[in-house]
Amino acid sequence: MSGRLGRLRRLSSLRAVFTVSFAAVAAAVTVLVGFLSYDAAARLVRVDQQTVFAEVVQDLRDQVRAHPLRPADFATPDPGHNGPLDDIIRPSRTDVQVLGPGGTVADRGSPPLPVDGRDRAVADDRPAGKLAQHKDVDVDGDRYRLATVSLGGGRGAVQVAQQFSDTEDLLRELQQRTVLLVGAVVIAAGLFGWWLARRITRRLVRLAGAAEDVARTGRLGIPVPVTGYDEVGRLGRSFDRMLGRLAQSEEDQRRLVQDAGHELRTPLTSLRTNISMLRRIDELPPDAREELVADLALESRELTDLVNELVALAAGQSDTEPVRRLDLAELAEDAVIVARRRTGREITLAVTGDTTVDGRPTALQRAVSNLVENAAKFDQGGTAPIEVVVTGPLGEPAGHPGPVRVEVLDRGPGIAEDDLARVFDRFYRTADARSLPGSGLGLSIVREVAKSHGGTPFAYARPGGGTVIGFTATGRGREKPSPSRV
Repeated sequence: MSGRLGRLRRLSSLRAVFTVSFAAVAAAVTVLVGFLSYDAAARLVRVDQQTVFAEVVQDLRDQVRAHPLRPADFATPDPGHNGPLDDIIRPSRTDVQVLGPGGTVADRGSPPLPVDGRDRAVADDRPAGKLAQHKDVDVDGDRYRLATVSLGGGRGAVQVAQQFSDTEDLLRELQQRTVLLVGAVVIAAGLFGWWLARRITRRLVRLAGAAEDVARTGRLGIPVPVTGYDEVGRLGRSFDRMLGRLAQSEEDQRRLVQDAGHELRTPLTSLRTNISMLRRIDELPPDAREELVADLALESRELTDLVNELVALAAGQSDTEPVRRLDLAELAEDAVIVARRRTGREITLAVTGDTTVDGRPTALQRAVSNLVENAAKFDQGGTAPIEVVVTGPLGEPAGHPGPVRVEVLDRGPGIAEDDLARVFDRFYRTADARSLPGSGLGLSIVREVAKSHGGTPFAYARPGGGTVIGFTATGRGREKPSPSRV
């Protein structure tokens, strides 16, 4: 059964279809051209032979009408003799037989021609040039066209015959050769089509094999053969890029699950420990009870925040939110208002240049909010305002987008030089931040949002103390007339 399916699959393959189609088209064209060529050649040959014979007969009639000729005048000529018989034989290689009065054979032809009643009647006719025609006469197994012309005065007649079986044999041989040529062309077209189809589909077969290997094994790292710059080459490169994106997505999901599992262990372990102590809550003093309940509330809140951050990170990676034209400064202003209400800190906003971008508003607003809340968390006792600066390109030509830069500046304790390069990693927390609440996912969400909007995150030490942390996004649009906003 599997062998039969394999044969059917091979028969229905693109290579087989291409080969059969190529051979079929070549066969149709060759048969049509061969048929038309043969038909034209046959018509030309037949018409030419018939025209020559008609001219010979007409010349004979003109001769006998112009001159009173007798049967002896058409006797077999001697060498060098130039008579009426030579005028008949030379142009058409015809067979001539002379009849005497009453239709008797005066000079037998070679081969002898048949004489019937019509021919005898013509031989006895008084007028010269009277004609009796026979279109198809059998003479010794060959086919002839025959014409009998009267000499007039009852003196007899001259029979002129032209063999056309040789012409038909020639045309039959031409027909056979045409059929053989058509067959040879069809076979050659099939072989050439198979070679061409094999050459064209070879890369498709390799690409299909790679796709089948991926489907069978589930491994996305299988190398994809990519050659050429035509449609097949573009398909191979697109398939290779698609596998690369899928492999990267799979790796990101795996790392996210591993990191999330690692981070969830700590609050879950602490929750289990405190829950086990609830069994003995009646034995605990009032202060210990209050501390236990406070720990449970804090741990559950941290666990909730961690789960929310994981959900937000996964949603940000999915890119399901539609992209639209928006003003990043307006999103930053909304984030600043919310952060002021939550933290009670003084937060300023400054805007310069064109800050419009093509992006996902929810993701961008979350990124700005994470930056502001991160600054407030690490500068809890600070009195200096947290500064948010949104800067776009100045005087950028229409249709040529430039980067929009979002910066959050604080006067906190700052970040160590070794930690600046890793603050955007998932679940990474500096030594000073491990005692503070948080999941370690806020800045990694900023990184993902920046990358999805064609930008990059950045973090560096602020002159005079503190940190500057932010991201860029690609944008374009009109320039804002107001240089700043508070």
